[in-house]
Amino acid sequence: MNQGTCIRENNVFRCVCPSEYSGSRCEIHDLCQSNPCMNGGTCRSVSENAGYQCICSPRYTGSRCETRDYCTPNPCANAVRPLRASVVDIHPNATWSKNGITVAGGNGYGSGTNQLNHPWSLYVDDDETIYVADHGNHRIVEWKSGATNGTVVAGGNGQGVVRWSGRNGTHGETIISNIECFGLAMDDNGYLYVVDYREHEVKRYKIGETKRTVVAGGNEQGNRLDQLSYPYYVFVDRDHSVYVSDWGNNRLMKWEEGVTQGIVVAGGQGKGNSLSQLNASRGVVVDQLGTVYVADKQNHRVTRWPKGARQGSVIIGGNGKGSQSNQLNQPMGLSFARHGNLYVVDWLNHRVQKFNIEQTQFL
Repeated sequence: MNQGTCIRENNVFRCVCPSEYSGSRCEIHDLCQSNPCMNGGTCRSVSENAGYQCICSPRYTGSRCETRDYCTPNPCANAVRPLRASVVDIHPNATWSKNGITVAGGNGYGSGTNQLNHPWSLYVDDDETIYVADHGNHRIVEWKSGATNGTVVAGGNGQGVVRWSGRNGTHGETIISNIECFGLAMDDNGYLYVVDYREHEVKRYKIGETKRTVVAGGNEQGNRLDQLSYPYYVFVDRDHSVYVSDWGNNRLMKWEEGVTQGIVVAGGQGKGNSLSQLNASRGVVVDQLGTVYVADKQNHRVTRWPKGARQGSVIIGGNGKGSQSNQLNQPMGLSFARHGNLYVVDWLNHRVQKFNIEQTQFL
């Protein structure tokens, strides 16, 4: 039944059923076999007409648990709203368009409002407004969704971590000085995580205090599991685990809160272009399943590493360096928007590329 295939084995017939069907004659229609529920939802078979029902995890709604309720718990009323160091929720079978859309820069390098100069990193808010660290111009540029020009919203003097008001701030407040900081993240308690490139460590600060705690590295430069070598980017998940792109060791490290050494979650097999290797790891983001996404700079690609994987898969780029829409030229920062679109800082093309998530495989 239901287009099953009949196979004869030792004078005994059995049915090989298509996806979503089971039973000795493929008579049972079970839509839950393809797991249509997203974000950790549980699929429950119901009547033949209804097909299935998704029992959603907390904070998720929708017929397939595809919608997150950002107001539960209430993020307002004197609470800290962190940068989206926070984990995004990505379907395990998600794919992205192979061709990117230029959403910032892309007009050669320069200091015009439609240009960038060796951009380094970025953040994308819930409205898909982009904030770009325009490294060569020593400024932060805001690009509204669909805009052809950016607006300078911050610029600093000297090295350090500077806080700027998002409400028409004209002067920054230096909160951490005399540090060669590359990566920066914030957790849901409002703590800042700062990558100290020269000291080969990641430090955690509470805003308003000078005390800091080393949460990764801090044992001089090296390749042991308790060491880092010129770290660049940092990501903090919901459990306050720290993910660090360990550039000098061509690996991505995870340090759980309170531990004295990390574990390798991507790369660590020497410099190279095989799927088990990285070459100058840069930006990193992590989803709700612990899957790691890393900008593999010198391989001009973004790779995805499921939790526990020994090798990654290419999801963006990997077509040689270049400026075509399916190419990158030394990608740096990464950021997911709330619905899973992936933004990539394309360093030597002086642009930011947006790669739309493809939803058809979830249907």
